[in-house]
Amino acid sequence: MEIMKRIFILLGSLDRRIIFLIVGLSVLIPLLKPEWVNLPIRPRPESQIVFNEINKLNEGDKILLSFEYGPSTKPEIHPMSIAILKHLFAKNIQVYGFALWPDGNFMSTEAFSEVSHDYGKKYGIDYVNLGYKPGAEAVVKGIAADIHALYTVDLKGTPINDIPMMKDVVNVENFDFVFSLSAGYPGSTEWVQYACDPKNIPLSTGVTSIQVTDILPYVENGQIRGILAGMPGAAEYESLVEAELREMELSVKPGKASSMMAAQSIAHVMIVLFIIFGNITYYITRKNKGEDKI
Repeated sequence: MEIMKRIFILLGSLDRRIIFLIVGLSVLIPLLKPEWVNLPIRPRPESQIVFNEINKLNEGDKILLSFEYGPSTKPEIHPMSIAILKHLFAKNIQVYGFALWPDGNFMSTEAFSEVSHDYGKKYGIDYVNLGYKPGAEAVVKGIAADIHALYTVDLKGTPINDIPMMKDVVNVENFDFVFSLSAGYPGSTEWVQYACDPKNIPLSTGVTSIQVTDILPYVENGQIRGILAGMPGAAEYESLVEAELREMELSVKPGKASSMMAAQSIAHVMIVLFIIFGNITYYITRKNKGEDKI
């Protein structure tokens, strides 16, 4: 018993610099060496629905992928975009990139360049990036009505009439699915109201954690099919996609959201442990002081 007390006193009275170092390592190791820390991830029903809906798409189907986030929300949503593109490209689905936010141009360009090379996809044949247009919901209405009236060139400045993928695409009704990567306005709500609901096009979304409560009513009504909720949702989707890619015998690179969730979880555990050790140490030392006074 005395040995246990000494151990708790030692742990609870560690120098704060050592505690900072341990917590720092608990964050850095999962990020730098994700293969060393493989925490189990259980997908929630909402994430599983998203995966199942995209898995229903067939080779050659068309999906509209809308980028509505920027650098401030990149840690939560960008891993979703990478995982979704891996899933779509592995199934040979044609991807049409749009952006309702100016920063969406940078996010989409980065995501496409990161994933397309690994899957041997060619621009204009397998994917296209039309980029950002100002106007918020007016842009969504324009895509729902006539894309060629709204977009004359793609993000690279190529006339869309010269892009093979755009020849048979007139409006949102020519897409088999719409996916919104949304961090706010304009975003998922506008796709529901002005395009997907009126035209009866299936829609799913990935959002920041703070947005989930605003979007859930649409999910519960069936207007949005599933939802990826923040970084946990991204990690769950990554795990589902990675399992699918292994079954297809394709190369699998660990997703960033999974390693970030591992870092977050381990850091939280370490902080809680040190709080417990500190409180036990305080209790033991206070009791010892009381006995010494007696």
